[in-house]
Amino acid sequence: QVELVESPGGSVHPGGSLTLSCAASGRASRSQTMGWFRQAAGKEREAVATIRSGDRKTWYTQSVKGRFTVSRDVAKNMIYLQMNSLKAEDTAVYYCAGTSSNLIFGYMGREEGYEYWGLGTQVTVSS
Repeated sequence: QVELVESPGGSVHPGGSLTLSCAASGRASRSQTMGWFRQAAGKEREAVATIRSGDRKTWYTQSVKGRFTVSRDVAKNMIYLQMNSLKAEDTAVYYCAGTSSNLIFGYMGREEGYEYWGLGTQVTVSS
C-alpha cells in the first residue's frame, strides 16, 4: 500500500511555476518530518526541500533556495512544494518522502532518514 501519493507533475517553460502536492495516509500521515527529493536522468536521487511538522523548520538544497517553498498542512495530511523560476536543471522525477522521526537539521536532507516514499511524479522544464 502506497501511503504517499504525489499529484501529477507536468511540463513548464523555463521561468515558469509549478506546485506539487502529496497526500499522506496510514502511518505516513503521522510523519514528523516530510519532504521532497528528486532524481534527474542518469543522476542519483537528491534532497530538494524538507520540513519538520512540529516547529516548521525547513531545509533546502542550495540550488533551489529562494525559488522553492515547502509547506505542510498537517490537518489535511498534505505536503506541498511551490516551485518558481524553474530551470531546465530542475527537470526530474520528484518524490514525496516522510519519516516518523523528528530529524535534526543535519539529517533533514539525507535520504536514509526517510522510510515512507511516494512513487514519484515527472517535472519537465523546457522551452
